[in-house]
Amino acid sequence: MSTQPGKDLETFDNPHPGRDYSVRIRIPEFTCLCPKTGQPDFAVLNLEYVPDQRCVELKSLKLYIWSFRDQGAFHEDVTNRMLDKLVEACQPHFMRLTADFNVRGGIYTTVVAEHRDPTWQTPGKVELP
Repeated sequence: MSTQPGKDLETFDNPHPGRDYSVRIRIPEFTCLCPKTGQPDFAVLNLEYVPDQRCVELKSLKLYIWSFRDQGAFHEDVTNRMLDKLVEACQPHFMRLTADFNVRGGIYTTVVAEHRDPTWQTPGKVELP
């Protein structure tokens, strides 16, 4: 596997496809460029998903995230494009990408994008005593 930034996402077979469980991945070093000024934007990405048959491979995810470092992108666009690519690769039951961007000009931006498979039945909430 390459150690250079890339747009390919690798997946592997879900080891427990008969169970709904969540995967949570925190990516604290996302960077891209402001398309207006060319200055760097920094964000913490939080990816949460309920896999179906495929899970995202973490090194390929890291290289994919790294590929945005020198690209100009609006926060809203880059978050939705990343989610679309991840959904295409994994075909999850549910996926949410939260991009929490650092302050720029006194303004913080958080973008939350979600995907839900329309055929998936969300499990009921469990209340423990």
